[in-house]
Amino acid sequence: MEITILSPGIYTYGAMLIGGVLRDAGHRVALTRTPAAPGDSVLLMSLFSTQHLLDPAIRDLIRAHRERGGVVYVGGPVSAAPEMVLGELAPDAVVVGEGEETVVRLVEEGVSPDLSGIAFLDAGRPVVTPPAPPASIDRPLPLIPDDIGSQSVRGASAYIETHRGCIGACTFCQVPRFFGRTIRSRPLGSIVEEVKAFAAHGATRLSVSGGTGSLYGSTDGEMNPEAFIALLRSMAEVMGARNVSSPDIRVDCITDEVLDAVRRYTIGWVFFGIESGSDRVLRMMGKGATVRQVEEAVERCREHGLRVAGSFIVGYPGETERDYEATKDLIAALSLDDVFVSSAEPIPATPLADLAVRTPRDKNPAFIPHAGEYRALNLTESEARCFDLMMHADLFRPQLRLVTDEVYNTYLAEARKQGRDIRAATELILRYARP
Repeated sequence: MEITILSPGIYTYGAMLIGGVLRDAGHRVALTRTPAAPGDSVLLMSLFSTQHLLDPAIRDLIRAHRERGGVVYVGGPVSAAPEMVLGELAPDAVVVGEGEETVVRLVEEGVSPDLSGIAFLDAGRPVVTPPAPPASIDRPLPLIPDDIGSQSVRGASAYIETHRGCIGACTFCQVPRFFGRTIRSRPLGSIVEEVKAFAAHGATRLSVSGGTGSLYGSTDGEMNPEAFIALLRSMAEVMGARNVSSPDIRVDCITDEVLDAVRRYTIGWVFFGIESGSDRVLRMMGKGATVRQVEEAVERCREHGLRVAGSFIVGYPGETERDYEATKDLIAALSLDDVFVSSAEPIPATPLADLAVRTPRDKNPAFIPHAGEYRALNLTESEARCFDLMMHADLFRPQLRLVTDEVYNTYLAEARKQGRDIRAATELILRYARP
């Protein structure tokens, strides 16, 4: 069977994984990043952003393909809200949950209420069948495109999956809700074989994915530093240490041995999701960490000769001006090597999305007009904090970065874009919120 997999904008790991599963099931599979007419093939769409549900190009592609008699199935993180996907995009079906086994039966047998892990419309009403129990994550090699080396996702050609699940409970994150809070790690030999395949297809740098990288090999919530160190060492033996990165580590999931291995076998960076300088906001976010733990983790990384990047989220419903000022103070104290700032995005099927629905607009920073020093820019409160924090962070890097007119305009445009996207996502979630 001819199958086209569309992963808009970037080749996601999930799209490549499903491509490999279908290829090994005997199908002819093409993987593309560009929304285009795929002919008469079955069209699978791997959608990873709420904004994909609002994209006219994606909506038009699905409609045109179905009008020609084609079949369209949607999967990926957006499937956490299958009723929303069906209502906005009207595909033939949505793959719900982990789809390695479901998708093969779906393309070969079609939509059926007896098939686990799908959602479809029956006489205009959504029907969702429970997903099958989580499958083994030891599977065929992904379908790796020959131009994989042309893409850069935070500097990496691809993020490869080493394990599934996360012990965290962050209210803004889908990972523990999509994959669970139990860590399921892939066999090291399978990962190494995959790394070699990516290298053979031209990947220039690979990054570790899977919740938080240092949890690879852990059991019952207990870290297994030896397993994680073996993973990094094995990847470096194939790619070279300067072509391996291991971001997204929790501040409470590091050891001296892990930090030494990160320095020896990777580009030498650690990426922490810090999110806020307010313990009150961290509790609201379900981070499971304190500001003091953040400070201690960054200090330990410095002691091991590592560079540290951190992400921060502003505009979380309930964040006060005092909370925001605490975040600015923390950034000044930490002097991070790089900082990523974003406004709180209500991703469907997360507690943050539920909170956004319950929060009146006159109390939600994503909608409140900013009345402070940036009021002439017509920003919302979350946009103003996002913009301000980007500029503030540049003042406290180890190497000073000047905020030129170009940088100023880039930050302002990014803050506004995030604000528009978040308001659109909130409106979308409200349309499907159950009374």
